[in-house]
Amino acid sequence: MDDFTVGRLASHASSFSGALVELQKLHPSVPLALALEGENAQRRFLEFFAVTIRNPNTRAAYLRATTEFFDWCEKRGVTELARVEPMLVAAFIEEQTRRKSAPSVKQQLAALRKLFDWLVIGQILPGNPATSVRGPTHHVSVGKTPVMEKEEARRLLETIPIYKEDGTPDLLGLRDRALLGLMVYSFARISALLQMRVEDYAPRGKRFWITLHEKGGKFHRVPVHHLAEEYLDAYLLAAGIADERKSPLWRSGRGRAGTLSASGLSRGDAFRIVRRRAQAAGLGPGLGCHSFRATGITAYLQNGGTLENAQEIAAHASPQTTRLYDRRREEIRLEEIERIRL
Repeated sequence: MDDFTVGRLASHASSFSGALVELQKLHPSVPLALALEGENAQRRFLEFFAVTIRNPNTRAAYLRATTEFFDWCEKRGVTELARVEPMLVAAFIEEQTRRKSAPSVKQQLAALRKLFDWLVIGQILPGNPATSVRGPTHHVSVGKTPVMEKEEARRLLETIPIYKEDGTPDLLGLRDRALLGLMVYSFARISALLQMRVEDYAPRGKRFWITLHEKGGKFHRVPVHHLAEEYLDAYLLAAGIADERKSPLWRSGRGRAGTLSASGLSRGDAFRIVRRRAQAAGLGPGLGCHSFRATGITAYLQNGGTLENAQEIAAHASPQTTRLYDRRREEIRLEEIERIRL
């Protein structure tokens, strides 16, 4: 492997140094096939991740996918970029299909196509070897995300303690109830919620709205359900951060002291909150952050809401995506199955 590392390039690329530092942590070296092509190819490879991809999760996933492909090529003696042809990409995808789920393989193929397109535009490659490669077919009619019954969701929120034994407010409990409640009552993605600042919860007319920072730099504004508003107001009042408008809305805790820090929650923090509160409420271990989004959408549709409006609230680009969260059909199927009587 050539010793041209991300760190060496970072000293010449201050415009995207932050992204390059992140890349260096994920993978310290440029693949050999790019390294042998010279500095322009190396730089073009790094620019693809540092310049064209804003979402850090997508950047990490695409870097893993492309790195895995080039490592796979090296193990088979393919170390020259010119030898990367459609047949080679197809063989890689075929092998991955036997080992991984269809969505994971489709993401790998998408990463390769976009990377090779970027190299073609930069005149590193004459053509894209992944364009003609077909990925595995994948069709999902019902999502796999575990969904809570309405009673279970209500019990989870009601069992979160908001006062300590001495009668003082439980800041972590108030924070957790507000966070989980907002996930249910706004269908919000956890990644969008965790980017919220205090100023993203603000009045418009007689009601409060939240501003969510969605994928692709888009903003999505949603009115706040009256219960979620009650939870948020109680949390902000007890935390005393209502005037810190530019600071993170969701604060991490300080050890076991039960106080809040100035730092925002991470995705790992949020996941642990979900698991801890679900366990305390006597719910199953399979619940994750996405379960609250799915639970809210299902409850909304069960109560007479329309798929079109659910799609708008959830900020889904397609109604097909919203349908994945609709579990009403599972209840219908169960009723019909119970008709089988011997």
